[in-house]
Amino acid sequence: MENMSESPVILNKHEVERLLSYEDLVPLLESAMGKFSKRDGSEIIQPVRSVVPIQQHNGFLGLMPAYLAAEGILCTKMVTFYQRPEGSSLPSTQAVVLLFHPERGNITAILDGEAITSKRTAAASAISAKFLKPDASEVLCILGSGQQAKSHYDVFTKLFAFKEVRVWSRRKEMAQVFVNDLQGPVRVCSSVKKAVMGADVIITATGSSQPILFGEWVKPGAHIAAVGACRPDWRELDDELMQGAVVYVDSREGAMAESGDIILSGAQIYAELGEVINGCSPAQRERTTVFKSLGNYVFQSYSLS
Repeated sequence: MENMSESPVILNKHEVERLLSYEDLVPLLESAMGKFSKRDGSEIIQPVRSVVPIQQHNGFLGLMPAYLAAEGILCTKMVTFYQRPEGSSLPSTQAVVLLFHPERGNITAILDGEAITSKRTAAASAISAKFLKPDASEVLCILGSGQQAKSHYDVFTKLFAFKEVRVWSRRKEMAQVFVNDLQGPVRVCSSVKKAVMGADVIITATGSSQPILFGEWVKPGAHIAAVGACRPDWRELDDELMQGAVVYVDSREGAMAESGDIILSGAQIYAELGEVINGCSPAQRERTTVFKSLGNYVFQSYSLS
């Protein structure tokens, strides 16, 4: 009988943050996204995430399994996401990732999923910007001031050169706390309209369930990376923006099941981002583009030692 008595490796949040670099993550995730969109069934098997509603506490539990046959990776992420009351100090999302031995089925590693979730989501948005943002992009706008806002700021300012970064949050004091920890030309805006007017790249990372970003405010040709509103009845973007933009997604199946921005607006999905990476669909960066991210991607293996 095979020896399965070894205890799994356990990595806490600080260890994951130290080991998981954008330099490693971005190119590996880009490759994984391309493989996912090939749809040949041999590269990546990843069903749409299962969601368990926790209605009495305004929360959800999401289960996200995946199997990368060629790399020998069998894993699942379990994530909770909650709509917190204003002033709450609790994070809106918390997660854990389990790695399994694909041949034996035993758990080999337990990883805190908070850093993985924030960095992976931000890396996917950065990949979308690489292909879809205007060639001359000088102004970055971030709507939100939580962990996703911070991770997006980190990777976007690492990979791209912006002359100005604008930040808006429902609570101005939280936006100011967020900005105080940053370096460079960053300023807090008093309204979404003031933040987005003239911006070349806009990131929406809010807990909103109703539209906060309106098409009439968005500069033609801008790129929007929308990472909030992960339920079929939640919105961040209005109908005018969704129907007038070229819409890209991480997963067609996932977006049509979970994205209120797409379902409720009736917007047509132009392509998966993986299809752009594979060269199967063009990147229409001269048009206004939206990348609607729902987190339906696993990252490829890399050393965590």
